[in-house]
Amino acid sequence: MSIHPTALIHPGAKLASDVEVQAFTIIEDKVVIGAGSVIGPHCVIGAGTTLGKNNRCYSAAQIGVPPQDLKHVQGSVGITIIGDNNVFREFVTISSGTVYPGDDHERVTRVGSNGLYMASSHIAHDCVVGDYVIMANSAALAGHVTVQDRVIIGGLTGVHQFCVLGTMAFVGGMTRANKDCPPFMIVEGCPARCTGPNTVGLERNGLSKEAILRIRKMYKLLYRGSLNTTQALARIEQEIEDTPERRTLVTFIRASERGLSK
Repeated sequence: MSIHPTALIHPGAKLASDVEVQAFTIIEDKVVIGAGSVIGPHCVIGAGTTLGKNNRCYSAAQIGVPPQDLKHVQGSVGITIIGDNNVFREFVTISSGTVYPGDDHERVTRVGSNGLYMASSHIAHDCVVGDYVIMANSAALAGHVTVQDRVIIGGLTGVHQFCVLGTMAFVGGMTRANKDCPPFMIVEGCPARCTGPNTVGLERNGLSKEAILRIRKMYKLLYRGSLNTTQALARIEQEIEDTPERRTLVTFIRASERGLSK
């Protein structure tokens, strides 16, 4: 284990034998850090945080720190669970789950694996973020946001509380996302609007030409005709064969509580 002499490691923290901790970093109580991880200088790993294997935190990253939530019981330890193989660049901030007064329900901030979180991006309390997610510089998630796998969020984008970003969605830079962003689509603007399938992203994620064509047809039924959402879903189920991408999109829309970005 390589621990810089200026780093402060709480006795209650558990670090794998090959973890590197650089200068002036603070690792608090009840922290677990997996093998192969590197914690850069001036970082804070907050109490109650679990970091998986091969994570890299660059300078001044703040992972699992107390939430910016007035309901949080001051001095209590929230829970943050991070997967493997993530990169957290300079000044990334991730808040722990909120601890509510008199509530024994454990709330957790979760971040998956293989993500890239660019400088100054922010994940607020009680968010759930999937695998292979990219957040560009200064993108910010408010509390209770869900980001599904393989989503890309452009720089300076803000996502409203309780929104859901569907798998393989691309959210353009400087977007104000105040409704759910459907899977496979490009969403951008202020307020956010769906502008079409994320064709490049779908190709990069290995979807076939036939699958992308089906997604294009579903997009046209949802957004380019005169149908309301209920009518469009009925037409999709009538006209598009039952495939994983159809099930993903239809299930997402039916589960949406905030409504879709139009």
